[in-house]
Amino acid sequence: MSSSPTSSPSPSSSTTARSTPAAARPKKPWWRSFGVQVTAALVLGVVVGVIARQLGTSGPDAAPNGLTATLDTIGGAYVSLLKAAVVPLVFLAIVSSIGNLRRVSNAARLAGRTLFWFAVTALIAVSIGIVLGLVIQPGSRASHGELAAADPGVTATWWNFLIGLVPGNFAGAQVSTKVTLVDGAATATSAVSFNVLQVIVVAAAIGIAALKVGRKAEPFLTFTDSALKIVQRVLWWIIRLAPLGTFALIANAVATYGWTTIGSLAWFVAAIYIGLALVLFVVYPILIRSNGLSIRQYFSGVWPAVQLGFVSRSSIGTLPLTQRVVERNLGVPQSYASFAAPLGATTKMDGCAAIYPAIAAIFVAQFYGIHLDIWQYVLIIVVSVVGSAATAGTTGAIVMLTLTLSTLGLPLDGVGLLLAVDAILDMGRTAVNVAGQALVPTIVAKREGILDLDLYNAPRTGDAFRDDDETDETDETGEPSAAAQESGREPVGARG
Repeated sequence: MSSSPTSSPSPSSSTTARSTPAAARPKKPWWRSFGVQVTAALVLGVVVGVIARQLGTSGPDAAPNGLTATLDTIGGAYVSLLKAAVVPLVFLAIVSSIGNLRRVSNAARLAGRTLFWFAVTALIAVSIGIVLGLVIQPGSRASHGELAAADPGVTATWWNFLIGLVPGNFAGAQVSTKVTLVDGAATATSAVSFNVLQVIVVAAAIGIAALKVGRKAEPFLTFTDSALKIVQRVLWWIIRLAPLGTFALIANAVATYGWTTIGSLAWFVAAIYIGLALVLFVVYPILIRSNGLSIRQYFSGVWPAVQLGFVSRSSIGTLPLTQRVVERNLGVPQSYASFAAPLGATTKMDGCAAIYPAIAAIFVAQFYGIHLDIWQYVLIIVVSVVGSAATAGTTGAIVMLTLTLSTLGLPLDGVGLLLAVDAILDMGRTAVNVAGQALVPTIVAKREGILDLDLYNAPRTGDAFRDDDETDETDETGEPSAAAQESGREPVGARG
């Protein structure tokens, strides 16, 4: 944006212009705060989940009771809404961000720094996991008589990962068919899923092609930018339902799993959550402080996405909110955040791809009495640092664990031993994943001098971000509106 010297207000007048109207605005009721609503939904969900669990099952076939079934339906519908918006968001965001690189001189440097910090944080996380596995010895403390292996349902290999990078079609869609026998009659059901990593490959190819075409691609890139804004508005409406989704998801988790399923895996669960807590509340704050940023502002900015990740158990499902808080709370430019956030949601998983497989692999080795040498521990580190992309668009932790075990030559039956507590662990793993996915773009933007420090350090209002429907972000000229200026925040898309 350009401005003439005569039209630019002095710092003091700018401060007055922003602070006075803001002070005059009526304060929102406390119950309208996004953070308060989500926290209240968590508490209420736990209470209702306990009630649903006490009701038990219904009928001779042990079907869930009506309350649990309702909670499962509501929670599942909300996660489906989030995931339905992921494919258009990722595709449009990647194409748009690559198109915006024509205005950025250090695009390759940003991409390289992003991948570098992905690797650094993964290395720290997997090292913590190995140390905890050796110190706590969860596999040696587990009772062999109380654990029964279950079918993990999926096995990952490096070859399958490489093949999975090649798109089978334009949308990265995959159709799976399941045949079931009911009273001797075969019934086939089909489901369509999307490999998000393939969507990224397709979008990147189209974005790069648009750059190569040059001026003739301007209408296409303009359309892409407009379509992205429309999708983001729809996503905002979905995200506004987060308190309802949070309530149903946490209540269903409590009703379905409770804590009685932990059994002899208590030490394993404890090791995982200690590792997650160390990364989230020790490692990340150290990295934030060492880069000259406020720890409190980071957590207050990213916490709405972390909360949603905890209850939804899906980094991909949380991506819309993750990208939003990275841009609007943490001050990362939209042109960079729209590239880094989708990439992080598919390949940056400190919980699922670093801490968990490290401790779980050591658990399996200890449980079966298999000695691991130093080179096998090195292999755990290598797989965690470079292999997390293999989890993209899938059930991350299970895929990553089978990949780690097969690389180490450990029994894959060990995966089935841990399935009983996987849902309990997945909440914490996903929360750490999301926090890391927001951390890296923030650090890179700060080190590259493109972070909006005023926005990063702005007072939080308790909302995840200002409601788009409450104020217009831009005026008719495309410049920040008065309301946006009063809030001390530029609208998405104004930077870069």
